Amino acid sequence: MRRILVLTAALAILVLTAIPVFAGGRPLTADLLGSNEVPGPGDPDGSGTAHVTLNQGLGEVCWEISFEGIAEPFAAHIHVGDASVAGGVAVALNTSSGCVGGVDGDLIKDIRQHPENYYVNVHNADFPPGALRGQLSK
Repeated sequence: MRRILVLTAALAILVLTAIPVFAGGRPLTADLLGSNEVPGPGDPDGSGTAHVTLNQGLGEVCWEISFEGIAEPFAAHIHVGDASVAGGVAVALNTSSGCVGGVDGDLIKDIRQHPENYYVNVHNADFPPGALRGQLSK
């Protein structure tokens, strides 16, 4: 009986820790640099990385942004636009990590299928239009 309880507990732990793997969605990344800002200038000393996960079925976008060499950001966004365009906000991220729900499934699908048409940028007091920017990629 004790062995069955131990095996049941081990199986439950395995199932519960595996759920995020299946519910995670499509991962994308962006290498963030001040020199990528359009029209610029961005922070010439800054760099960072954005990891974005898209889950169309849940209407959810999750992210984690790391950065160095810049003042503390006050906002971050996914914008629509190729590398030569300063485009409009598609998804407000607003912090260095988190998730946002209620994102239109068609938008998530388009970002997933055409990440090169979207970019992440990070805003701070020194560079309000954008300190760092990077195109999303698979």
